[in-house]
Amino acid sequence: MTSRGDDATGTENAESGLFSGSVDWNLAARTGARLARPGPAMSRYTHDAVTAELVAAAVRAESPVREVTGLADGLPIPAARVLDRPGWISAATSSMAELTGSDDAARGLVVGKPAGLQVGVMLAYLSSAILGQYDPFTDDGTLLLVAPNVVAVERALRVQPHDFRMWVCLHEVTHRVQFSSSPWLADHMKSAVDTLGGGDDEPLTDMIARLSAAVRARRENAPRTGPGGLVGLLRESQAPAQRDALDRLLVLGTLLEGHADHVMDAVGPAVVPTVGTIRAAFDRRRRRPANPVQRLIRALLGMDAKMAQYVRGKAFVDAVVAKVGMERFNVVWTDASTLPRYDEIDDPDAWIARVLG
Repeated sequence: MTSRGDDATGTENAESGLFSGSVDWNLAARTGARLARPGPAMSRYTHDAVTAELVAAAVRAESPVREVTGLADGLPIPAARVLDRPGWISAATSSMAELTGSDDAARGLVVGKPAGLQVGVMLAYLSSAILGQYDPFTDDGTLLLVAPNVVAVERALRVQPHDFRMWVCLHEVTHRVQFSSSPWLADHMKSAVDTLGGGDDEPLTDMIARLSAAVRARRENAPRTGPGGLVGLLRESQAPAQRDALDRLLVLGTLLEGHADHVMDAVGPAVVPTVGTIRAAFDRRRRRPANPVQRLIRALLGMDAKMAQYVRGKAFVDAVVAKVGMERFNVVWTDASTLPRYDEIDDPDAWIARVLG
């Protein structure tokens, strides 16, 4: 899935491949729901009003996003689902199970329970951060919006609620437009995850040894480049086929998030009058110091690397669109061969030369 969050977004995309074939997803969902923090206090009237406005905003966002991107013209607009935190965890585990092709919960395998607990804990943490998410692995694609998190952030930032809700929907609708206009993207993502899961027979002790060696190497050879957190460590210690698959996921995620941020800025001023205030407040919130526990969790999940995806991806899209226009940029959605390569994300001219000639 691809998602937008307050401090953490979409990390399950790449990391779901780490658990392929070894997760009790039902246990993960139950654990996550049990550990998720309650959302902000809301009256029933406020809850219903927020839900109705988010559903309506997701529909209103579609037209300007399609106009700016030139994608998905004439395609239907499925209704968004507005969820609480346990509801998002349930949807996330269902999507991750579909993405990884895992049926451990149905078989009741003992091996799936430890990983199920770990994933549940991770999702409980993320459930407080995710604002919205597009799930391409349902039959017609589903746009998910997490109402308590939207309300919590707009209150914390003291921004105009109507504008903030539309701002969030613009980002998620862009993801829906990306996938609905390029159906092959979901299969491309699933293929990469399948490759990542191809090494599941590796003993846990061997994996720990590889990660430990990667940690030592990283400390001894600073500075480094590339993603951080658990994803970065695994990338450094993967076999070539798995590393290539992880790179494809990371590049795709960077492109999707950067394109969505580009579209938000292009659409924003006309549709969200206070977009400048929202963007500035949101960026300040991302940069604020975290307590030691939060820093540890962010490092393990690679959240800081995820934040870098927005910056690097948007810089790539901004540069290409500025040089060739949105219509020619849209060649990127043709097939897997036209996606940027790992080293092209930071070198848009190389992508232009290779793909557009």
